[in-house]
Amino acid sequence: MLQNGTGKNAKVAGYRIGGKTGTSEDGVNTNKYVTSFLGVAPIDNPQVVVLVTLYNPTGEGGHQGGGVAAPVGGQIFSEILPYLEVNQGNQEEIETAEEVSVPNIIGLSIKEAEKILKETDLELSIEGITEENRETLDKENTIIREQTPIAGIKINKGNKIFINY
Repeated sequence: MLQNGTGKNAKVAGYRIGGKTGTSEDGVNTNKYVTSFLGVAPIDNPQVVVLVTLYNPTGEGGHQGGGVAAPVGGQIFSEILPYLEVNQGNQEEIETAEEVSVPNIIGLSIKEAEKILKETDLELSIEGITEENRETLDKENTIIREQTPIAGIKINKGNKIFINY
């Protein structure tokens, strides 16, 4: 079940989905990316396979597979699985899944965004940052330019919001 990693952004309450995300550069030093998500459901008896491939995604969604392609895969699963009457098999998860609306953190400092996301039980993930950069990052004065998923999308508590600054 998608509970960990970047694939968890494709999670659909009540269904056991397995998946893998990917992000790669489209060539050398092109600053263009190919992002993907491959998922199967239900994991114990796969009946549906979804492959989402996005070439050079731009805009608010960023370019990471987990932030851009996985939510698209989750949306597809959320529409296909009930339509095909695939057995949910995980009723406990349906009853306990709590969704929250993604807040708009664009234009805020990283420090402000971390506080807001913590209050909504979401996590912040900074794209392209190394462990060394994380320690020297000025969270009070670094302003967020992009976020994925975008504000207003409903996601499960505990998921990550990916940002660029």
